Amino acid sequence: MIQIDITDFILCALAVWRISYLLSQEDGPFDIVVKFRKLFGQGFLGSLLDCFYCLSLWISIPFAYFLCNGWKDGTITWLALSGGACFLFTLSKKQTE
Repeated sequence: MIQIDITDFILCALAVWRISYLLSQEDGPFDIVVKFRKLFGQGFLGSLLDCFYCLSLWISIPFAYFLCNGWKDGTITWLALSGGACFLFTLSKKQTE
């Protein structure tokens, strides 16, 4: 059974959502993200920066590592954090439409 403080999980899910959203949907402060997109071009890394769902998977890895000790719990938490961020992304898209 995974023993994670719910506050830590929610904060990590919010952080994953915010970082993923910043990198995939915004230009960032001082157009930093735009510069990264130009640097990576149209290749794999460039297309990765345009996909919120892809980014949330990669960005949630260190947060899951922070929350869990074992690889089994970490894998489940990794996917749950990404899923939580994707849920928040879906809610935020509906608010803007």
